[in-house]
Amino acid sequence: MRILLPLALLAGPALADLPVVEAVELRPGGDGWTFDVTVSHADTGWEHYADGWEVLGPDGMRLGYRELLHPHVTEQPFTRSLRGVEVPEGVGTVTVRAHDNVHGWGEAVEVTLP
Repeated sequence: MRILLPLALLAGPALADLPVVEAVELRPGGDGWTFDVTVSHADTGWEHYADGWEVLGPDGMRLGYRELLHPHVTEQPFTRSLRGVEVPEGVGTVTVRAHDNVHGWGEAVEVTLP
């Protein structure tokens, strides 16, 4: 399942430096869910870059976290995966949001599980 998000919703000066979750693809597996998350951010190097993204349950509890270990200055947008995310039985939606090392969390995106 692939979910594309219109960037126009996030346009504006206050959000210009925050990371943006552009797409989420997810699939179930024997060891939990795999999330493929596409993030864009105006990485400038080690001093300012997207450094992670997370999956949250409806109650706000963190279900998974993907640390991003280096800047992606020349690779925008970029997609990284996280396997083995345990989503509790009966949960139909989760939230995905990305983080940068200067401004914090970007806009949260709600994702419906198939």
